Amino acid sequence: MTRVLAVFTLTMAIGFALVPFVTSGFNGFAPDRFPVPQIDPPVRPAGYAFSIWGLIYLWLIAGAGYGLVNRPDAPGWHAARPALLLSLLLGMFWIPLAQVSVPWATVVIWLMLVTALAALLRAHRQDRLWLREPIGLYAGWLTAASSVSVGLMLAGYGVTGPSVAALIALALALVIATAITRARPDTLAYPLGVIWALIGVVVQNLAPLDPATLGLATIGIAALGLQAWHNARAPH
Repeated sequence: MTRVLAVFTLTMAIGFALVPFVTSGFNGFAPDRFPVPQIDPPVRPAGYAFSIWGLIYLWLIAGAGYGLVNRPDAPGWHAARPALLLSLLLGMFWIPLAQVSVPWATVVIWLMLVTALAALLRAHRQDRLWLREPIGLYAGWLTAASSVSVGLMLAGYGVTGPSVAALIALALALVIATAITRARPDTLAYPLGVIWALIGVVVQNLAPLDPATLGLATIGIAALGLQAWHNARAPH
């Protein structure tokens, strides 16, 4: 059974990476997909930040391949695979779903995040480069992306204004990121994934300037960066 899960995990990682090539891809929700059109919302990172997906896809595939070849039966790997497998399976359907329904896409990306975090928390300390770090980068970006979805929903459905929605989303992402960074101090890619997204939010809010969103994102970068630096220096 452990070998079967290892094979399925690699298969899902490859399938997940192929989805953008067999669909029209995803470049963000169109403004008119919301009752209140979201034109350059402050909560969304600048477009260049989404390039991190290339690294995420490749690292997940490399990690799953390494695990299949070298650790097919290792208990520390087996503990993480079911949750990761489920997250990747959900991810294969996310882009097509996002093109049809923003609310359901938001639900699914949160399920992707929960399962990715479960995989990260269950991952063994063995093979850090191939097990924890690729899952950590994936979960880190999902932490930001799922929170961004909440912000878009709040503003897009008129619950709050764009700036307030951005602050709520950033606060949510930072609470989750802080907790996970403390729970897995041996995984630096997780906070770095969140920081990369926050830098994108800073760039997005330079013009037009949104001081509150810019300030909270900057504080988040500093706080997570300090924690990551402390974790990197501590023995594990």
